[in-house]
Amino acid sequence: MVSRSFSALRLVKIIHKWLSLGAFVFWVIQAFTGALLSFHFELADALVSTQHAPTDRQKIEHLLTELDGAGGDAQVYWIWTSAGLADRYVVNFANEQGINRRLRINGQGDILKDRKASDHTVLSFMRAVHINLLSGATGSLVLAVTGVLLVSNLILGLIAAWPQRGTWKRTLLPALRGSGITYSTLYSWHRALGLWTAIPALLLVTTGVLMIYEHDISHILQAEDASLPANPQTQPAIGIAAAMEAAVQAIPGSRFVGTTLPSSKDASYYAWVRAPGELYRGGYGASLVILDANNGSIRGAYPISEASAAQVFVKSLYPIHTGEAAGLGGRVVAMLTGIWLLATVAFGITLWIKRQQTIRKRQAQALAQSNVTRIRA
Repeated sequence: MVSRSFSALRLVKIIHKWLSLGAFVFWVIQAFTGALLSFHFELADALVSTQHAPTDRQKIEHLLTELDGAGGDAQVYWIWTSAGLADRYVVNFANEQGINRRLRINGQGDILKDRKASDHTVLSFMRAVHINLLSGATGSLVLAVTGVLLVSNLILGLIAAWPQRGTWKRTLLPALRGSGITYSTLYSWHRALGLWTAIPALLLVTTGVLMIYEHDISHILQAEDASLPANPQTQPAIGIAAAMEAAVQAIPGSRFVGTTLPSSKDASYYAWVRAPGELYRGGYGASLVILDANNGSIRGAYPISEASAAQVFVKSLYPIHTGEAAGLGGRVVAMLTGIWLLATVAFGITLWIKRQQTIRKRQAQALAQSNVTRIRA
């Protein structure tokens, strides 16, 4: 029985090692970009301006009306909170030449930054790398496969590192013994780091993998966002100010998050709000209000508290993956988990290198001893 247990543990450790060596580059990319992106919404806003301007819906409406009425192919598609500093918004629109652009504005409707939607900032570039390696469906597939490998590897690592009874304290709090960086020292810290943060890492990685195919999962679980038949336009649409107010009034206690704007094909606002009790704590929300842009009436209100279990599950992926579900502390834990993964991978690779050096050294010593024995004989 002891022999079988030992053989099984040895096999687990071998699988753990080779999975790590095969996919560690992608894990490093994900961990590095994920850690840096933990507060990227706030950073993106702060790099533009740190001055706060409270929201004036009428002034924002005036700006959107100007953009939409610029002539040619001009059209405003949506406005969303930036999810960073308070009273900041991002506007997606096409100018008169039909070029898709993004505006960052403050609560007074002042333009803080204007760029092509296709242009990347450093932060948006890192976000694109984190989402799909800048490779579309192929990158998403690579990240899904390596993510599944990481989940299985974390589980295998937990099995391999699980302490025996009475050794938990020594395992979780390894002491620095002797001088220099030895194999045993590196292994003890590699093991301790894994045990300390494997559970939050499993949550973050698993939800991250599921988010890659969130739309497909929604379709399979029949958890798609609510939609209604196109609403014919019968009169000029109500402005964004009235739509924002109607959306938050439709679900008491909610906060405006963002909305698509009505078009000639569908005179509806699809407005998202963050309702009380949601896992979202930052600039996003999971509750939807559909407004008739002709008169401001509510076509449908869908608070997440009344959604199906499947919809709640899908909508929980992002706030759990980012740590937002636990507020500021959760986001800090998410960032530290990314740093932990980098450290764990670094420890693991260093362990492998030192192990190979030890094996080569022993082989050289054995060869030298064999040669000495042969000469003496």
